[in-house]
Amino acid sequence: MMLTKVKFEEGARGELHQHPHTQISYVKSGVFHYTIGDVVHVMKEGDSCIIPGNIVHGCECISAGELIDSFNPPREDFLLQ
Repeated sequence: MMLTKVKFEEGARGELHQHPHTQISYVKSGVFHYTIGDVVHVMKEGDSCIIPGNIVHGCECISAGELIDSFNPPREDFLLQ
């Protein structure tokens, strides 16, 4: 398992993508439009979601904030950056 923290400024985007890892996202602060498959969720401080592996997902930051993301198994591609 891997835990990450990502800071977003208003208007920043996590472009639509997919990966084989199960992901859990927790909104530490801010407001996000979070797309999971064909559904857009409004997520704010304290909200969380689970994204199964290989599901297309992404987000747009509506109000600056931070996401805490966990991945299982770990994202080896993140370790190479």
